[in-house]
Amino acid sequence: MEKEFKITFEAISSYDALDATEKKLFDAAKKIRENAYAAYSNFLVGCAVLLENGEIITGSNQENAAYPSGLCAERTTIFWTSANFPNVKIKKLFVIGAPKDAISSTPIPPCGACRQSILEYESKQKDEIEIYFASLDGEIYKTKSIRDLLPFSFDSSYL
Repeated sequence: MEKEFKITFEAISSYDALDATEKKLFDAAKKIRENAYAAYSNFLVGCAVLLENGEIITGSNQENAAYPSGLCAERTTIFWTSANFPNVKIKKLFVIGAPKDAISSTPIPPCGACRQSILEYESKQKDEIEIYFASLDGEIYKTKSIRDLLPFSFDSSYL
């Protein structure tokens, strides 16, 4: 038996098509990307989240010579956010990644481990998190929920 799944996302035409808050998030993710510690991959990733209280939190990827010990930008950001704002919902998450010396790039979505971690926080807060992934030069994709990028998700309902 075959089944089809529909993955819904929006292609945003350019940076200029973003609203003022979304532009702040894009700019924050792009700026924090420069703080990434990517000594081994030279692939810098920045993440910015918008909390329901209007606060913007940022993070970047942090590598380690023992590769499994590093952490992606999305997880550094949401873990720090949850530790410091445990009862404040995450409304939006922007991620921008590219090689260190890149001038332009293609939009990079969250990796599988980050998707699973974002799903945990969506489940915890009982509310969707809009996900934006963008290129350095403003090619942007948006989903209304991480479930759009993780259709066969595993959550606490299986436990």
